[in-house]
Amino acid sequence: MRNIILRKSFLALPSLAVLTVLGSGLSVNAQTAAPETIDLSTNQELISTVATEEIANRTMTPQPGTVETSSAMLNPGFTEPSAQTEPSNQVAQADIEIGRGTRGGSSYIGVGGNIGISGGSSDLGDGNFSVISKIGITRTLSARPSVLLGDNTTILIPVTYDFSFQTADPFAEPLAIAPYVGVGAVIKTGDQSETAFLVTGGVDVPLNNRFTATAAVNAGFFNETDIGLLLGVGYNFSGF
Repeated sequence: MRNIILRKSFLALPSLAVLTVLGSGLSVNAQTAAPETIDLSTNQELISTVATEEIANRTMTPQPGTVETSSAMLNPGFTEPSAQTEPSNQVAQADIEIGRGTRGGSSYIGVGGNIGISGGSSDLGDGNFSVISKIGITRTLSARPSVLLGDNTTILIPVTYDFSFQTADPFAEPLAIAPYVGVGAVIKTGDQSETAFLVTGGVDVPLNNRFTATAAVNAGFFNETDIGLLLGVGYNFSGF
């Protein structure tokens, strides 16, 4: 009986050895494969986390010396300009148009009369017939050449600054008037022709869409200062 048990034990040893070897191989394979799978998964999670944090830092944290620090970038409606956008080279210029209307009314040409106030070395200080005009240059500037026809025909060439329309009397029926002041030259023709400095100031009064009345005081500084009051009515026009 004892011999039988020993035989059976002896026969079982090879089987146990085979099972032990197979089990060891499976265990080694499992140990070598499992870490690789765990490492790959862990690396992917780490890379994803780092990338997310990097994007968040770039988006939320302003970087000194970059456009992200400006208040415009904090505006949700801000759109970053394209790299191909080029600054405009246009320079603001005055809107010059000869014969245009100004804030003081339309340009005009007309006739009038000069009333001498003082002096007399030129027609500016005498009473005589005149041709008047206003030629708009910009919204605020005008040239107002006039000719006084007399014994010594006198030419007035002032450039004026035109003010906006104002009411003459706020307690009465409003009357729109447009004041102006300016300087220029006065030219006396004849045997003793002479050019002098001219100062002028007056008002334009629009009568309707076609006509404008004007009144101006002109002072020409010859050897003797000539002063005259110029009154007239002009026909409105726009541009040449």
